[in-house]
Amino acid sequence: MLHTLSIRDFVIVNTLELDFSHGFSVLTGETGAGKSILIDALALTLGGRGDPSVVREGAARADISAEFARNDVIDAWLTENEFADDEGSVLLRRVIDNTGRSRGFINGIAASATQLRELGELMVDIHGQHAHQSLLKTDSQRALLDRHAGLQTQTAEVATAYRAWQLLVRQCNEFEANAKNHAAQREHLEWQVGELERLAPTAGEWGDITQEHSRLSHAASLMAGAQDAITILADSDQPLISQLFLLHQKLSRLSDVDGNLKPVLEFLESARIQLQEAAYTLNNYLSKTELDPQRLHEVEARMDALHSAARKFRVAPEELPDELAQLSGQLAQLTQTGNIEALRAQEQAARNDYDQLARQLSATRAAAAAELGAAVTAAMQELSMEGGRFAVELHPCEPGAHGVEQIEFTVAGHAGTALRPLTKIASGGELARIALAISVIASQATATPTLIFDEVDAGIGGAVAEVVGRLLQRLGAARQVLCVTHLPQVASQATRHFQVAKQLDDNGQPLSRIGLLDKAARIEEIARMLGGVEITATTRQHAKEMLFNQ
Repeated sequence: MLHTLSIRDFVIVNTLELDFSHGFSVLTGETGAGKSILIDALALTLGGRGDPSVVREGAARADISAEFARNDVIDAWLTENEFADDEGSVLLRRVIDNTGRSRGFINGIAASATQLRELGELMVDIHGQHAHQSLLKTDSQRALLDRHAGLQTQTAEVATAYRAWQLLVRQCNEFEANAKNHAAQREHLEWQVGELERLAPTAGEWGDITQEHSRLSHAASLMAGAQDAITILADSDQPLISQLFLLHQKLSRLSDVDGNLKPVLEFLESARIQLQEAAYTLNNYLSKTELDPQRLHEVEARMDALHSAARKFRVAPEELPDELAQLSGQLAQLTQTGNIEALRAQEQAARNDYDQLARQLSATRAAAAAELGAAVTAAMQELSMEGGRFAVELHPCEPGAHGVEQIEFTVAGHAGTALRPLTKIASGGELARIALAISVIASQATATPTLIFDEVDAGIGGAVAEVVGRLLQRLGAARQVLCVTHLPQVASQATRHFQVAKQLDDNGQPLSRIGLLDKAARIEEIARMLGGVEITATTRQHAKEMLFNQ
């Protein structure tokens, strides 16, 4: 439920804050006073499109905030989208500056227009003053029936299945149209993959083989150097290891005289041990190292083969294993999609999935169409269309994203007349009444807590307007209903009445003002709506009767 609406510098409103309550409330005022501007401002906080023209002339930005009560559904959405807080309400805010830059907030956290719309759809349902015109469009009729029946999930599944089916249809068509190209491409990939598979490059091979080549090509120098080192360490006339041993013995005797030499002895012993280990290691190295011209030839041949393949495929030698994996994947994919029988089987399976979902949607739509038709027909009897009928017809059509039937609203305005498409109705009054009945009935089927009707009673008058007021009053017993109206018969049946008026500020700029009417002011407003500019005692008396003799 909408608690408060705060508006600053929006169109012809400078500052405004309204408090709303449960039940049926109306907004009235002279034409151009700004009644629908309030609805437009609320629509912006719910994710509607905004542009610089909504900023009041001379102001830097328009700022609109709307506070709503929360319920379990709203709490779940806030939690899922990380907007939850400990407050007992939810605050939506929209700021649009005079350059057209727009920002949205949910509970003080920056939000996108899409997020505002998603949350707004859970809280408010707005029926615009041109609803009867949109009802003439078949897409709108289908959307209204699906929304009334709660088929959003089913229609989304059908649309997804249709797109998957059509994707496979296009792939089949493309394959058949480009069969020669597919064959040539696959043949080329098979050749490339065959070349690399015969070479069989492995991960890390290039680094290992270059290191081995360097060792083999310098084997003689390596062996000579290792032998020289062994000679100096252990095999010369005065090897280092022996000299260190003798030095250690000499200083050992001196350390008996001066103990300060003992740390030096430890260093010398450690150095001798390290040199001895180095000599052992070099001997072991020499025992395993030999001149191997045959292996050197094999390594050079392998390097040449890898180099040649790398040039051919225009990659670095170390990238050949990755190139083989990539080309193999492309070949596998092309082989799979190039199998027309497999593609056709997938296409048929996707078609079967779509057909099953579409049949289920059609069955649900048929039941919902019968229920909506009966409900609107009943409402027509109250709206001075006795004997009239309303029906929702489902006409088979080519499969599409919305299913396999076209939705058409049909109506018979009087008893004895045949059902005709809604688009063929000659009377604008009849169309307006039917549109209002559909809006009210569709609203009863939804759990949206706040319902807004923006001059949907246009084209209606007299006794019918009184019935419309009763319909909205009954709807307001269970929901919060806000209605912008120009009909006294509707306004008189509201539980709260707001009046919108336009005046000029000190600079001669128009400003919109709004206030909640008390009993006396409400009589005056109803009288104005009844009698126009000149209000007489008779019109005031009539207004009292309309307000208090229901």
